[in-house]
Amino acid sequence: MQSLRAYIHSLTDFSEKSWLILQPALMKVEFSKNEYLLKEGQVCNSLFFIEKGYCRCYFEKDGMEKNTSFFFENEVATNITSFAEGQKSAFYIQACEPLTAIVFDKTKLWEASREAPEIEILGKKCLRLTASKLEEHSHLFKLFSPLERYEFLEKNNPEILQRVSLSQLSSYLGIARETLSRIRSRRIHQSNL
Repeated sequence: MQSLRAYIHSLTDFSEKSWLILQPALMKVEFSKNEYLLKEGQVCNSLFFIEKGYCRCYFEKDGMEKNTSFFFENEVATNITSFAEGQKSAFYIQACEPLTAIVFDKTKLWEASREAPEIEILGKKCLRLTASKLEEHSHLFKLFSPLERYEFLEKNNPEILQRVSLSQLSSYLGIARETLSRIRSRRIHQSNL
């Protein structure tokens, strides 16, 4: 839980008392590769702090999987609309490798936040960060060409390029796998010049 404590302190001032009040809302859970943290149609009642491994968020359309985000170590994964409003999720969250998460239970989190305002602030900051990550993906499509999307990831999220499979990455970038392979080999060639 040390990584979670460090993450919390990077976001907000957080007292030892708040940490103790938060404990009942936390549970460490291990997920196997390809296991679901959340399935389409379920209500998301958790925030998942990724301690080890990574997961992806995706939806299915016309039998195709469309990746919308990847969450790595020291990030919080959730479905914001489902979590905040109790709606059924339109997305899946799936472990892409063996994954260890510290799960924040929504009901217990709300109870703890009534006792300690710092916990409510923490919850809001976690949701805001997750929302900005999803907004970043949306902006990639509105503002950039496929090559520019790839270059953006090289500069801002190189971990995605190093750890995510080509087929999942091509879905995330909204381009064919062959196009991604061409872009990638061109970028490698340019960096070797």
